[in-house]
Amino acid sequence: MKPAELDKLARLYGISPTRPSPDNREVAISAATKRKILSALNIELTATADPQSGAPGRQVKPDGRKIPVSFLPDFLSGTRVWGVSLQLYELRSARNWGIGDFKDLSDLPDLAGSLGADFIGLNPLHAPFLADPDRCSPYEPSSRQHLNPLYIAVDEVPGFAGSPELERELKRLRQSNLVDYVGVARAKLGALHDLWPAWRQRRAGDKDYSPADFDAFVARGGDSLRLHALFECLSFSMVERGAGAGWQRWPAEFQRFDSAAVDDFEREHTDDVFFHMWLQWLAHRQLMQAADRARRAGLRIGLYMDLAVGEAVDGSATWSEPEVYVSKATIGSPPDPFAVEGQDWHLAGYLPSEIAGGGMSPYQRMVSAAMRYAGAIRIDHAPAVRRLFLVPLGDRPDSGAYVRYPEGRLLQILAEASAEHRCLVIGESLGMIPEGLPEDLAAAGILSYRILSYEQGKKGFKPADAYPVLALVCLSTHDHQTLAGWWRGADIQNRCEHGIVPPDLTEKHLEYRKRERRYLKAAFKAAGLALPPRLPAARASEEMLKDLTVSAYRFIARTPSLLAAVRLADLTDEKRPTNIPGTSDSYPNWKPKLSVLLEDLMSSPLFNSVTTAMREERPRE
Repeated sequence: MKPAELDKLARLYGISPTRPSPDNREVAISAATKRKILSALNIELTATADPQSGAPGRQVKPDGRKIPVSFLPDFLSGTRVWGVSLQLYELRSARNWGIGDFKDLSDLPDLAGSLGADFIGLNPLHAPFLADPDRCSPYEPSSRQHLNPLYIAVDEVPGFAGSPELERELKRLRQSNLVDYVGVARAKLGALHDLWPAWRQRRAGDKDYSPADFDAFVARGGDSLRLHALFECLSFSMVERGAGAGWQRWPAEFQRFDSAAVDDFEREHTDDVFFHMWLQWLAHRQLMQAADRARRAGLRIGLYMDLAVGEAVDGSATWSEPEVYVSKATIGSPPDPFAVEGQDWHLAGYLPSEIAGGGMSPYQRMVSAAMRYAGAIRIDHAPAVRRLFLVPLGDRPDSGAYVRYPEGRLLQILAEASAEHRCLVIGESLGMIPEGLPEDLAAAGILSYRILSYEQGKKGFKPADAYPVLALVCLSTHDHQTLAGWWRGADIQNRCEHGIVPPDLTEKHLEYRKRERRYLKAAFKAAGLALPPRLPAARASEEMLKDLTVSAYRFIARTPSLLAAVRLADLTDEKRPTNIPGTSDSYPNWKPKLSVLLEDLMSSPLFNSVTTAMREERPRE
């Protein structure tokens, strides 16, 4: 194919001709990259360019109409609210099994409601690889349409009876400062396997765990639920054979869900398949109970769920529906000042031609799976509604390219689903943001996601009254240090220690952080917030940093933004970050627990100081 023809085909299928560089230059995409991306999009290079062949349209607005607007509850027209955000697995309690669970989640709304909060924000609760529990990133799930059974509160399941041996193991799991996913999975799945045969024989049950409700759940779940459960069974079987939990390492005859070998396996393991569907039902029932508890506790938004931007390349989703996923490239991000070589997130994304197709599109099924439990959802990496940065398999991230997605249709799906489920939509947009996208998202009624440390201009931090109304504002997320850690520059040091940013650039970042600290103090002072007269970096006392945290929360509470989120890790003064982006084996990402028991939160002076500040700044109306 001639270069001009290749360029024309690449443009037709939404491949951007350039990508950004860390120094804000536009770098041309090579011909080799264009060929690889086209191949990843299932486009034959020898084919004639056909505009009707599935290439995403250029229009932003669907069918030339006004951008559809997502749901916004009436009460938000006259008030601003706040809530608590957390990683569910990080919760400690006297009764859980070494990992926060749905019973812990059900216990939180009464506390949050009594403090004046209106929502509880959560990490993604998507299904992981049960057969490989240490693959624990909630942002690399096996499937976004199903739930994580490790959050099941086993002691809440009818018929459960403990034992001294189990209690000794649970004591060990509770005492660990990191979630022992392998130990948790062994304990929970072992206990649930023991419960399953007796439960299977039951002909009646209580209203929350009735066999009739399970049968209805299985019928509603259809092939999607059955294939996910079948994948889980195969995954355990393949781990026993040494082939691994992900399907790409399995024998060829098992890599397709519709093969004769898989059919034979399913017939031989019918009961196991039903067991894994039962796990999904238990998770569904308990999460529904937590959502109901939030409503009864007066939380006007309730649960606020998070959606990962993609799925594992070798998980249940890509095995069950290979025709809707990009198979020869993965989602990542181009080089930027904080990741100078770019990033490959090793996630599978939907094909642009398939994401919004069919009567019940993959995108609609994915967002609806979360919205049925939630009063709000956060879309991780919201620029994905317009474009994704795809990295060809085997290439470095700087060899990737942006690919256009059907933004208008995706916004329409979000609007329709949010109206059906009465669910707010929040879009996280950090890093490289396409021109005009923030305006499109705002026009669609999607709240922006504002993190304090990112809200800076050339003259320092934005004043509180400069924040947009249609937004959620917070101090930090799972990818950041707490505010105290940010003040000390712990995030900068971590990036250097783990080889993400070179030492010379680290020095520049540390110098800039000095200015940022001055800018932040100036912003707080302009907002009328009291600060210690001297607030050094490395020598700042714990009490000084706690006072700073309270002031920071008062600052974001004073913004006009509709939602403000209080991160639980800030209130328990955690020293270890949840996740250090760009690391894998060098840091125990997604494992650190909170240092305070759920039952003891109210005894923490910082917890009380911050929640009192939020209640004063954003009183219930």
